[in-house]
Amino acid sequence: MTDREAIDRAWDELVATARRTVADGLVVGTSGNVSVRVGDLVLVTPSGVPYDRLGPRDLTAVGLDGRPARGTLRPTSELPMHLAVYRATGARAVVHTHAAHATAVSTLVTELPPVHYMTAALGGPVRVAPYALYGTEELAENMLAALRDRTGCLLRNHGTIVYGGTLDEAYDRTAQLEWMCRVWLAASSLPGREPALLTPEQVAAAGDRLRGYGQPG
Repeated sequence: MTDREAIDRAWDELVATARRTVADGLVVGTSGNVSVRVGDLVLVTPSGVPYDRLGPRDLTAVGLDGRPARGTLRPTSELPMHLAVYRATGARAVVHTHAAHATAVSTLVTELPPVHYMTAALGGPVRVAPYALYGTEELAENMLAALRDRTGCLLRNHGTIVYGGTLDEAYDRTAQLEWMCRVWLAASSLPGREPALLTPEQVAAAGDRLRGYGQPG
């Protein structure tokens, strides 16, 4: 596969993932964004363009320094967060959403309580990054601190950001995070009752088992 073919294929997968965030209710309109790294290029959803309108001609890519590399559309306003993740981790894909339950949780706690063993899929209890204006370097810095030893975090009064080795992995972790937030909100809403939480040892044991999950190879 040539570099051009790899980039075109990655763009098609990015667009499909972005559309999936809307179809699954994780994003309203163009409020989220998706990126994928191909070599030293970062392909990213453009700012303010509905995902159902994106096509091959809309391919938008920047270098790791943020400079435009492909396309004529302006990248998402959250580009600083995406680039910060790629510079600091081995991520190959990043998904950012304004998922409703996760955003609600971000206003209530500083860390999502470990209500389910899938907490381990994100590296441990998911932290909430302090609020900062969207699209700023301050937000990117707050996010990186919350992502330490994690593959996802909540953004106070904002949403979620999650990364993975592939777009599928980043998306699946995003969906799992939203689901855990929904479970915790439901369980903690009963008057006089407190959800049972997992211990650090139980989360660690689940993480060990999850590393062998699925089919070999």
